[in-house]
Amino acid sequence: MTTYENFKFEVDGDGIALITWDMPNRSMNVLSQGSMGDMASIIEKIMSDDAIKGAVLTSGKNAFCAGADLSMMGSQAGGSGEGSKEDRVKAMYEGNLKFNMLLRSLETCGKPVAAAINGTALGGGLEVTLACHYRVASDNPKTQIGLPEAKVGLLPGGGGTQRLPRLIGAQAALPLILQGTSLSPEKALKAGILHKVVPAAELVSAAKAWLKEGLAQDKIKLGKKGPEVYPIAVQPWDMPGYKVPGGDPNGKGGSQVFTIGNATLHKQTHGNFPAQRYIMSCVYEGLQVPMEAGIRIETRYFTKLLMDPRSKAMIRSLFLSMQELAKGARRPSDVAPFQVKKLGILGAGMMGAGIAYVSAQAGMEVVLLDTDQANAEKGKAYSEKLLKKALERGKTTQEKADKLLGLIKPTTNYDDLKGADLVIEAVFESRDIKAEVTRKSEPMLAEGGIYGSNTSTLPITGLAEASAKPDNFIGIHFFSPVDKMQLVEIIMGKKTSDETLAKAMDYVKQIRKTPIVVNDSRGFYTSRCFGTYVGEGIAMLGEGVPPAMIENVGKMTGMPMAPLALNDEVALDLAYKVREQTKKDLGDKYVPGPADQLLEEMVVKLGRVGKKAGKGFYDYPADGKKKLWPGLAELVGKSLDPETLDVQELKNRFLYIQALEAARCFEEGVVTDVRDADVGAILGWGYAPWSGGPLSLIDMVGTKEFVEACDKLARKYGPRFTPNKLLRDMAEKGDTFYGRFAPSKEKAAA
Repeated sequence: MTTYENFKFEVDGDGIALITWDMPNRSMNVLSQGSMGDMASIIEKIMSDDAIKGAVLTSGKNAFCAGADLSMMGSQAGGSGEGSKEDRVKAMYEGNLKFNMLLRSLETCGKPVAAAINGTALGGGLEVTLACHYRVASDNPKTQIGLPEAKVGLLPGGGGTQRLPRLIGAQAALPLILQGTSLSPEKALKAGILHKVVPAAELVSAAKAWLKEGLAQDKIKLGKKGPEVYPIAVQPWDMPGYKVPGGDPNGKGGSQVFTIGNATLHKQTHGNFPAQRYIMSCVYEGLQVPMEAGIRIETRYFTKLLMDPRSKAMIRSLFLSMQELAKGARRPSDVAPFQVKKLGILGAGMMGAGIAYVSAQAGMEVVLLDTDQANAEKGKAYSEKLLKKALERGKTTQEKADKLLGLIKPTTNYDDLKGADLVIEAVFESRDIKAEVTRKSEPMLAEGGIYGSNTSTLPITGLAEASAKPDNFIGIHFFSPVDKMQLVEIIMGKKTSDETLAKAMDYVKQIRKTPIVVNDSRGFYTSRCFGTYVGEGIAMLGEGVPPAMIENVGKMTGMPMAPLALNDEVALDLAYKVREQTKKDLGDKYVPGPADQLLEEMVVKLGRVGKKAGKGFYDYPADGKKKLWPGLAELVGKSLDPETLDVQELKNRFLYIQALEAARCFEEGVVTDVRDADVGAILGWGYAPWSGGPLSLIDMVGTKEFVEACDKLARKYGPRFTPNKLLRDMAEKGDTFYGRFAPSKEKAAA
């Protein structure tokens, strides 16, 4: 056996080399400079040693390979690094081309190589296997096979945009690459990405069996000049007469894929995501040339993309920061681990029911309490509904579904909460109601237990006044629908202890969600910033901007929903009640916003409270699609000519008003970590992911330029656009948020 730093290499009596990828001191294999260097030496050995007839590549870990080291890539993205821009571009291009040519040498080494995929193979990990001549995977349903780079602002840079379309055709490959979709082994087999799926115990033997059979008999293909013999060590795209499945880009079938694909892509992304645009170009251009030329095309676009500041922001927020926060980067380190075994939930409405489901999913005993037994049962029925869908889709079994439902106890009796490690209240947004349920349920907590409020707007410090132990009281704010939304906003009251914070974060980790930590404030961080987006939409409406234009521009920014439609989803009466509570609490200090009058007319005078009532800014006919309410024009009383409006200015208003509020939250200490601000914005209310988050957007625009643009908007639309003192100070000094407030980072790979 030969041992490399990251691989083990041994040859059996049949001349088949078993290459086991097993990087030391890592839970997963990644593509790093060290592993790629070892790979180059191994390929050279396979080629030069006549005793080696073929090879099997597998992993010594539970997964095959998680992809490239994104912490290293993130430090290079956006043009970062030393030396001139030209030198950095050249080094980036040459480095990626070197890796690509390494994989090209693997598939053209003249000897067959089989990949025995014993777990997840994503990104560069899958690209390595695509350069092998045969792919067999173990039948573990948790295994993921895919190219997820587009999800973090990148494109597959190891030949993925070239080999996958050549293997299964552009029509089948493009959706997988553009969306970053991961497949189970069975689905990857059906798609034609894998050749075989076998039990884990048979994986390596199945790969060797293919090699032995292939080595014993060459493949024979009839060519124009008679029989032609090709060894199994040749990829389909290197065969004479090869044709792209489904047709090449200039063929009848292939051209339609790109014509329709480009139109669909623009409709979905509005040109905000460079990765998807470059992926289309890589595949379109690459399929018209030989593989080596296609690899160079991919490398060129990969380098261009990596130099784009949007890629740097997306890599940082959507992968590195998100992974750091999910692992507990903000958790106090001097507190012992805490596990919630029994959870009490007060309120079995949409939020309470969702919290019950994800908590039972994590194996917790859940007591779901409401004022009425029928309502409590209805809350449990929400889990039954989700599990029914999961059963229909083959995502779970009846046994698992029954076990999960058995963990949820609907009740009206507070005594059932006894011994709970955590109680979360998710009742109506009324200070009095919340105080009442706090006093009734808090005595039921187990020794060392904590109390959490799911309030989205009411200050935690004020709610904690009803608690006998305010140091054990904390905000645990979920987002709807709970089973789909990944973020949990943890809010520290003035008296909340670090121990309580650590316990709340441990609970969030148990349910496999991503926490951000914020300090107490009206609306906290997410609701406060989100409100500026929907509020700006109403303000534009009041100015006379055509409703359809407001909605289209909102989507053009990259926000997941248009602002008026989102107002309807959240419910206008909820926004109105929150505003009324705020006015009551602040008294003379309350400053009316430009959306206040329209909101009051919609709710109080017209009773148009949103989707739940079938009427809001939209009409919701029972048998048709929603449509903007025709009465909006009469309600507003004026309408501006769309031709006179600056679309870019409208887009900036939507994005900048949210970024401004995030900067104000940072200055006020509501949010204290740039990662919390950006990840919370993207996961919480869908802030334009291409930007990397609101603080990343300010850095991308440039603090000086951002302040100047906001001053211009303030002169035109009012003081809500006035930059805060911190932004002006940063603009004067040329600071950025990630420069001035950079958190300590840990390496991450995928």
